[in-house]
Formats: sequence, C-alpha cells, structure tokens
Amino acid sequence: MPPTETERRLYEATARGDWDGQVAAIAGEDLYLAVPQQGQDPLPVYDDPAAGGKCIPVLTRGMLPPWQPQQFFDRVSVEELAQDWPNDRWRLAVNPGTPFAAYLAATPAHRTGWLRVRAQYGVRPGGLLATHQGAPQHGTVAQGLACGAPLAVHHSVPWNELGTAFLDYAADAQTLREQWSVTDPAGWQQRFDQLLGGQFVPADTEAALRARHGGTEEAEAPSGDAPAVPELVGRYEERFRADGLLPAGGRVVSLTALDLVHAVGLVRWGLGARLCAPPQAEQAVTRVAARAREVYGSWEEFAAGYALGRMLAFDNGWFGPPYTEAAHIHRVLTQDPASPWRSLPFP
Repeated sequence: MPPTETERRLYEATARGDWDGQVAAIAGEDLYLAVPQQGQDPLPVYDDPAAGGKCIPVLTRGMLPPWQPQQFFDRVSVEELAQDWPNDRWRLAVNPGTPFAAYLAATPAHRTGWLRVRAQYGVRPGGLLATHQGAPQHGTVAQGLACGAPLAVHHSVPWNELGTAFLDYAADAQTLREQWSVTDPAGWQQRFDQLLGGQFVPADTEAALRARHGGTEEAEAPSGDAPAVPELVGRYEERFRADGLLPAGGRVVSLTALDLVHAVGLVRWGLGARLCAPPQAEQAVTRVAARAREVYGSWEEFAAGYALGRMLAFDNGWFGPPYTEAAHIHRVLTQDPASPWRSLPFP
C-alpha cells in the first residue's frame, strides 16, 4: 500500500509509462536528499542497474526511513534539482529499490520539462489533510498525534507521523531555536512540560473561561477575585457560532488546546532535530492525549479552544488572514471523513 498519496500517484504514473505523470506526482512535493556523513561525498551518486547508469537518489515524504539518531535528510524541490543538476548523463532516482520507484532522465531538455511541469502544478499548498498509512491510526499514540493535527494540516504533512522529520532536520532545529528557544534535550523537556501545563495561554482569560464553564457567575462580570471573560472572547464566540466553529449557544471551554497542539509539534520537531527519541516521543504524545481528556469532552470542544487560542495570540479582533486560516483548518479536521477528529474517539 502506498504510504501517502504522493507514492500512489507516482506508482500509477510509472505503471502506465507516463513520464509527465511521474514528474507531476513529485512536482510540487518536498523530496528528501540524504545529508552526507563525515567523510562521505557531498552527493550520494551511485550506479543503479535498473537505470543503467549513475543516479542521484531522493525520497518522497512517505518513503523516509525510520528514525535514526545520525541519519538526516534535506528537503529539495524538483525546481532546485533542475537548476543545480551536476551531470547531464546522470538520472534522478526517486525511491530507488521500492515499489514506488521512478528513474528520470536529467538532460537539459528533460530538466526544462521538470520546470514546465513544476510551473503547471505549483508548490503543494498548506492546509491539506494527509495521513501516513504506515503510521499509527488507532490507539493512544494516534489520539495524542491527533491533538497536533492542526499544525500538520497547516504544513500539509501527515498528521500521524513520529518519524525522521517534521519538515527536515535543519528546519525543525530552526523552529525549536527561533520560536521556542530550545537547543538541547533539557530545554526541550522543560518547554514540553510547560506546554503540557498550559503555561503559554493568557492566565486571566483561561481562569475566566474555566470559571464560566464550571458555572461560576463571577466569570461573567468583575466580582471578587474571579476575572471577567474579555469582551473580545465574546466577539470571537459569536463569529464562531455564525461560521460553524461553535454550535448554537456554544462557548469555548478552555484555551489549553493551543498549548497541547504546540506540545505535539514540539515532540515532532524534537524528533526531527534529534533532541528526543521515538520511545520518549510516544510517551509524550500519550501524555498530551491524557491532558486533553482532563480539560475537554470532545474534539469539537478541543477544536474551538485551539481556534480561540490562535485568534487571541495572532488575530486580536481583526478577523483577518489568521482567522481565515483557522476556520479552514477547523473545517478540514471536523468535516473531512479522513480526519482523525472524525475517525478517532476523543481521548
């Protein structure tokens, strides 16, 4: 079974002898080139009997090997390969030695064809739901990974992977360093624990939402020590109800989902940056699922909490592009039959 739609399209094009179809299958996708180990040649050129000559091998996303501590991959595109190809006689070997292999001639004329198809199909857009057929789709690990599905949809990567990369080694390490100030395993663990504890959502708003959900009247208006639910929250909830992000009369229970989504992201970035290993990652996402169960009663409640958290952090009442994106991701994950929020029970 093809791990993802990319391998399926590539297999079908190869089976029917469709060269343009082979290129189209990978034209907008990230391809993965092995990072050379110390002492190795910069390019992993090899002789392939199936191709009848020298090839440069790349892998599609679904064919990345299982996580190894010292095995890294860089993302490359068909466009980059076409522009920087080193030898007209070499071929591009896509997934060599697998059922989803394709061997593409790389003469100047062929590379011009790659660019033509790339221009026709464009880059794979964000906002797509993807599933890896060889990764967990049931059980507590899958439920934990499903809590991070909004980030996966944002980047159009499979929601259920705990593997070699989220994007690639360099990008995952950069995300941790620049967005989370994480550069080592100890920092990664500390940040994960903080996210699991909901320490990055606005405390007063969170307290007001929890009090309101628990039936505490003080949350509706300033009184005593209980904070009031901000007016901005009411504006978003009204818009959420109009746009289907909340049911009629629905309210947001908690903002904790924002931190839990990022906690799963931190796990996947940590794996990609080699700051944690798969057993630790599986345990971590299982803890995320357990925490989600403590706070929410359904995927719908979780989804609304994440959407409101995003809006308070990035939209601030403008109902601009962050709102449009959040509404799209919400609809994908709550309405697509292939979504884990439709197929998996809430933790």
